Amino acid sequence: MTVLNRAHWNIDDLPWDRFDPQRLLPSLLNIVKAAAMVEYGAEAYAQYLCNVFPDDPIFQRATKYWAAEEMQHGATLGRYAELADPQFHFDQAFARFKSGYSIKTVQTQSVRGSRSGELIARCIVEVGTSSYYTALGEAVDEPLLKAVCHNIATDEFRHYGMFFNHLKGYLEHEKPGRLRRLKIGISRIREAEDDELAYAYFAANAPSDAVYNREASAMAYMARAFPLYKLPHVRRMVAMVSKACGLPSHAGWITPASRMALWFMQRKSRRAMKVAATTFP
Repeated sequence: MTVLNRAHWNIDDLPWDRFDPQRLLPSLLNIVKAAAMVEYGAEAYAQYLCNVFPDDPIFQRATKYWAAEEMQHGATLGRYAELADPQFHFDQAFARFKSGYSIKTVQTQSVRGSRSGELIARCIVEVGTSSYYTALGEAVDEPLLKAVCHNIATDEFRHYGMFFNHLKGYLEHEKPGRLRRLKIGISRIREAEDDELAYAYFAANAPSDAVYNREASAMAYMARAFPLYKLPHVRRMVAMVSKACGLPSHAGWITPASRMALWFMQRKSRRAMKVAATTFP
């Protein structure tokens, strides 16, 4: 099973001197701030995963390395956001995020019903993050943010491989069927619209006296993030999700399914833009 090495890059190695504020769209900075909240909160997920896999020291070690890299992503994005917006204070925003959103870390059983189910869900998360940073990096014109996204996307693809390699070992023992694996995958995809991203966007961007509205915050995030995705990004997402769920990832249905998924995202994006225009900055 794969164990992650320690950080493959350092924050200070990034080309901070190439930052060009004139080439950064404010709408993209908003979702960068939200991503910083989620990434920096990985330590809680690592604690939960170690509780679910208490007798697997190899996986626990890999999980701790994964969390360290995720937190570096958050710190990097937070530093970038502070550079781009001197009024933004990462520590304050993250404290606000933690006060309004948390996960239960004391559980010793996976919320997915099995360890293989937990690892399928983690693969799905890494599919989402790797695709997101790839899409953002290709869409943005600002040199520093492009470099940040490249480094993070590379890490996230590697994280997918790590979780998938551990998943293969647990599949040999638990043997969940394709239907069960697919249900877990779809369930985790749907959770992308739960409180975590929505509250992260709110905590990072809303005025200090604002009242949290989950739908408005989620729509504000989707209105800015979903338009970044193009067919190649979605095709890779569909293929990676299929692999994690035990479906053939090179079948002829991948492209049609990707086109349908992209259409759905664009439809959600149009609706989100209408809602966000009237409910959230």
